[in-house]
Amino acid sequence: MPIANPPDAKLVTGTEIVTTAKVSFTESPGFAYLLVVFTTLCWGANAVFGQMVVGEVSPMAIVALRWFGVALLLLVFFNKPVRRDWPNLKPHLWFFSLMGVIGYSAFNGLFYVAAHTTSGVNVGILQGAIPVFVLIGAFLAYRTPVTPLQMAGVVLAFGGVVVVAASGDIANLLVLSFNTGDILMIIACMLYSAYTVGLRKRPQVSAMGMFTVMAGAAFLASLPMVAVEYAMGQFLAPSLKGWIIAGLVTLFPSFLAQLAFIHAVKLIGPGRAGVMVNLAPVFAAGMAVLILGEPFRFFHGVALVAYHDG
Repeated sequence: MPIANPPDAKLVTGTEIVTTAKVSFTESPGFAYLLVVFTTLCWGANAVFGQMVVGEVSPMAIVALRWFGVALLLLVFFNKPVRRDWPNLKPHLWFFSLMGVIGYSAFNGLFYVAAHTTSGVNVGILQGAIPVFVLIGAFLAYRTPVTPLQMAGVVLAFGGVVVVAASGDIANLLVLSFNTGDILMIIACMLYSAYTVGLRKRPQVSAMGMFTVMAGAAFLASLPMVAVEYAMGQFLAPSLKGWIIAGLVTLFPSFLAQLAFIHAVKLIGPGRAGVMVNLAPVFAAGMAVLILGEPFRFFHGVALVAYHDG
């Protein structure tokens, strides 16, 4: 008697069955792209949160609250994988700690300080410079080949950075007059790019274990930053609105977005996922205009086009 075909299977011979199981939606490329869009929306929203938090909590205080919250969430929901990976994580704590300090606490500290003196549109658009700095950093650190087309893209994208930093006014460029917040944001992008380049040499450990250690290191590194802020008389305890925004920043750009991106990279690879990260500046600029009512000027459009084409 022939064997009845089970669901999602095809009969090849009288006794041999080849399964053709369907892939669930949550493991499909389509879901991965949705995750990347969600990730970039969260990262774009961070530029808006950075503006909304001004006057509600001081910059270093929100950095500390952000990474304390993320580390706590990771330990609550992912403590088993971290315990399992601890023997592999422990020998490399210095590396992951350094990456957490550079890519998380230092980047975020400059990010929130910059928000006090520049617009959400500028903050969002300038983040588009990160891939440019990553390409340059990879060349300097690893001598990664750069094609003439990539070099042209770097020049074009860097032109977008200069346009935003000079507020679209050539007179500012000629006298090297730039907004302080824009300069701080460019430095922050350089730090995050150094973190990205550094991760190329990461030890072979799980993504969740690595993320947990880096989040913990970012929180610990933020404590002396808060102490300096307090000593300078710049510390501001969070208001009710500040607590709400700190919670939103912790949950969306820091926790859920990272988890979504990790899963997306697992499904479609870092190359295809990374390309879509360029949506973040677009979302950031759009939300700053729609939510904060900030103006979108001609030079902002020029910079976005330069990033996209670069």
